[in-house]
Amino acid sequence: MKISVNDQCPCHSGKKYKKCCQPYHKGVIPANATLLMRSRYSAFVLRNARYIISTTHPDNTDFTNDIKQWEEDIFGFCDNINFDGLKILEFIDGDSEAYVQFDEILSGAHFIEKSRFLKEEGRWLYESGVFE
Repeated sequence: MKISVNDQCPCHSGKKYKKCCQPYHKGVIPANATLLMRSRYSAFVLRNARYIISTTHPDNTDFTNDIKQWEEDIFGFCDNINFDGLKILEFIDGDSEAYVQFDEILSGAHFIEKSRFLKEEGRWLYESGVFE
């Protein structure tokens, strides 16, 4: 999916893409785990596999050094899911560990997930998530 920089951001923040997730997709480091989580959601919507891979912690179960296969898996997921909504429910911030609980609507179904993020070398990375 392609969007204009003036379109609403896919993360459902209500902001334009250029003022929300695009800077992160272009290399700006998110200041906190909520911003990272939103930008990852947008990256899935936009099929930006490189961003998903670069913001995944090495301890994540999906992490692999086979980047080509990982990208193909991400594209397959993105192509078979409708990303219909995102709402942040709770954010627990910390210096090196943070949690974001959110409600996402994927292909019309609600999923509540609590994700764990770890800060490594000044960057937040997605480590794991549990569906509640």
